[in-house]
Order: sequence, then C-alpha cells, then structure tokens
Amino acid sequence: MSGLDLISLAVFASVLAAAGASPGPAVAAILARVLARGATGVAPFLAGLIVGDVVWLAAAVLGLAVVAQTFHELFLVIRYLGAAYLLWLAWKLWFAPVSAAPGTSAHAGPGERGARAFIGGLMLTLGNPKTMMFYLALLPNIINLADVRLLAFIELAAVIVAVLTGVFTGYVLLATRVRRLFTSPRAMRWLNRGSGTVMAGAAVAVATR
Repeated sequence: MSGLDLISLAVFASVLAAAGASPGPAVAAILARVLARGATGVAPFLAGLIVGDVVWLAAAVLGLAVVAQTFHELFLVIRYLGAAYLLWLAWKLWFAPVSAAPGTSAHAGPGERGARAFIGGLMLTLGNPKTMMFYLALLPNIINLADVRLLAFIELAAVIVAVLTGVFTGYVLLATRVRRLFTSPRAMRWLNRGSGTVMAGAAVAVATR
C-alpha cells in the first residue's frame, strides 16, 4: 500500500484550488446563500459539496467514466434535482421576510440547515458537469490513476477536503463581510432578491450545461 509523491499531491492541490475557486454553480450558491442568510447553517451545504467531489474522485479512480456515460440518464436526473434545489432556494430567498433588526433577515428552517442542505450540496456537485469533467477527464492527466491504491486515494481525498474547505470558507467569509454593509430592512430585501436571482442563474447553468 503506497501513497503518492509530494509533487503529484502538490500539483493536484494547486489545480483543484484553481478549479474550486473559479466561478461556477457551487460558488454562486455559496455566495447567494451566505449573502442572504449569513454563515449560520452553511456547514452542511459545504460538506455536501465536498463529499460530492470525493465521490467523483472515487469514480475516476475506479474507472467509472464508462459507467457515467452508460448511466447518463441517472446523472441527468441528479443534475435536475440539484437545479430544482437551487430554484427552491432562489424562491425562498426572493420571498424571505426581513426582520426588524438592522442587517438581519429571517433565518432558514432547521431542515434547510441540516440533512436537506447536505443533500442539496451533494446533488449540486454530482450533477455539475464542471466537476464531472475535472475528475473524469482532467484528473487522469494530472495523476496516474493506475498507481492509486487505498493510501493514495486517502491522500487525494484528504487534499480535496483541505483545499475545498479552505476555498469555500474564503467565499463564506467574503460574503459575510459584504453582507454587513447592508443595514436596513429594505437593503436586506433587495439583497435577498439579488441572491435569489444569482441562485436561479446557477440552477439554469446546472440544468443546461
């Protein structure tokens, strides 16, 4: 049971960081969610996004690119479910009531913060063509997948968790800072609606790519 060399892991980490930080449905969903509702309860959503990446890593290592093509309809269903989840969030953000306290809005319900948020993030990653292409098409050009055994897989998964946690946390902190600039209920209402529009755009991007 052998792992990968540090150079291979470093190259993988740098490419993954660039891909994770680039604008896409996941980044749009994170920004819109935090801008509208704050960072509270966003952790399960981020966890779902990251676990989805680990699933795609496993698919690439196990040589499931052919399976992904064979079960194309299944991945279409997952993609549309992810898009539907984003549209549902967009609808909730657009019509979210604004509290009387400056700079705050009504918070999400418990279900949206827990398992439902995790599943939503997971479906978004599994149905995101950008993530699928990264692991099934680009990754074999970065890592020799034939050399990936259990220890190497654990190392790659750990890199995914560390890198994406850092990247996504950065976006959460950025959105949190921006959100503090909106101090009136009217501004929060427009922020919610703007975030809902961004979320709806991310849903369309997921469904049509």
